[in-house]
Amino acid sequence: MGMWHAVRGNRRGAIALLAATLAGCASHATLTDSRAAVAGAIVDAEQRCTALASYSGWGVNVTTARLTPEGRVLAEDGSGRVDPSRPIVPAHCLVQGVINQRTGADGREFGIGFDMRLPLDWNGRFAFHGGAGMDGWLMPAIGDIDATVNPPALTRGFAVISTNGGHSGFFTDASFGTDQQARIDYAYNALDKTTLLGKELVRAFYGSKPEYSYMLGCSNGGRQGLIASQRLPLHFDGIVSGDPSLRFSRIAIDEMWNQNVLAKIAPRDESGQPIISQVFSDADLQLVRGGVLKQCDALDGLKDGLIHDWQACGFDPGVLTCKGGKTASCLSNDQVGALRAMHEGPRTRDGTSIYGPFNYDTGIASDAWRGMRLGRSTSGQSDAADATLGLGQFSLYQLTPPEPGFDPKGPVDWDDVLERVRHTAALGDADSPFLNTFASRGKMIVYNGLSDQGMASSELVDWYDQVVDVNGESVRDSVRLFLIPGMTHCRGGEATDEFDMLDAIQAWVERGEAPDRIRATSRSIPGISRPLCPHPKVARYVGGDPASADSFECRE
Repeated sequence: MGMWHAVRGNRRGAIALLAATLAGCASHATLTDSRAAVAGAIVDAEQRCTALASYSGWGVNVTTARLTPEGRVLAEDGSGRVDPSRPIVPAHCLVQGVINQRTGADGREFGIGFDMRLPLDWNGRFAFHGGAGMDGWLMPAIGDIDATVNPPALTRGFAVISTNGGHSGFFTDASFGTDQQARIDYAYNALDKTTLLGKELVRAFYGSKPEYSYMLGCSNGGRQGLIASQRLPLHFDGIVSGDPSLRFSRIAIDEMWNQNVLAKIAPRDESGQPIISQVFSDADLQLVRGGVLKQCDALDGLKDGLIHDWQACGFDPGVLTCKGGKTASCLSNDQVGALRAMHEGPRTRDGTSIYGPFNYDTGIASDAWRGMRLGRSTSGQSDAADATLGLGQFSLYQLTPPEPGFDPKGPVDWDDVLERVRHTAALGDADSPFLNTFASRGKMIVYNGLSDQGMASSELVDWYDQVVDVNGESVRDSVRLFLIPGMTHCRGGEATDEFDMLDAIQAWVERGEAPDRIRATSRSIPGISRPLCPHPKVARYVGGDPASADSFECRE
């Protein structure tokens, strides 16, 4: 029955007959004819799918082209097992392969891998499924971007493509950065090539081009969304860019800065190495969270654990400084100084900001913030993401030339590293404000969690304000920014982190319904809903049920 349902887009007449028969409204002869038509449709779809194996344009080598029945996708570890955590997707044609396969630096094999899924019941739309981290692995192209797309785009009838970014490896592995072309592919070229290929495969399989094209991504996928609007403004009609690594090279410097700041005050292990995780206890971070809520929670009109009016929150951790020795109810001078330095972000010798500042929010007490900044290692070998993913991508991808032995805990010349990342920044930093070609024809929703442990919301606001300055106020009719209280990177935290950005961008692109507010619910706080408001507006309580989004208005 699942396969019959899935082919209705190709043989709708046959499926209509089948449905009528199952309802008792057709004869035995009609049932026989229906089954024959459906079987014919399946055979036709299979033939069209396997024919894609011979596709050879664009420097493409197709390795897989097969019809895949309705079910769950396979796990990403190459084991061949079904991943029970992934949603059920409809029957589709799966096409996988490599673009521009080559031998690069040190004899390493490179190529832009792609995963394309073409549903038999197609809705006429195409989507690019954005990547994560340093890419390197081929995510199943189903379009389930964290909390923002459920059910996945593939289940909704989209043809979807994803890419490994031009190299193979774990998503924290930046070793590809020693190869020039691999840097270019990761920065933007893989996005370009796979998008063009995906549209060609759509035409080859369905016989027509997509009516609408979308880009969906968070984190690096969010960066890819911004890159698309800035470098590839004709590729997509609608873009959803979540928690984007906007100024990626400077984020990397910030990650080095944090390790440098923490190393100065951290206790030492037996070998004299700083134990970063022990600079703050979980109780210390809960203390900061409580101080932030006490000062800023009610600024939006309601004490509910969500800080909507975040730019009015002038919290400073100095209010928690111990009067005497360190106790459970206060922070030491060193801890206060470290928090201030980390939230202000790195600066040059003359005091110019390199990245930041970060706002204070409830997420500072989350596992996500600890995992990013502190980790839980009890030795001098830090397991914080700043020291693993951060250090790897900084030293191997961002720096020119790469410097595998870079030590962020020793003396660092921040002006020097800013100069050394500018070459990669020119490739992959997605912060151009000039969008008049894209804005004249496309729509984009950008969002960020206000408790994002790695991406500073102030940087996105600065970029968005520049977008308005450069393109004029009318650009707000094409590009909008949403900031989500309490949400950590892409999802999670004490937040209303469940919302449907695919539905919102489709409504804007296809029906002209601008997202003046987007309804969001919460996993961590059951039973509540809130409006997400386009910057510079914030959700303000105006009376009524405090659990309901209807009790809030979007106001400046």
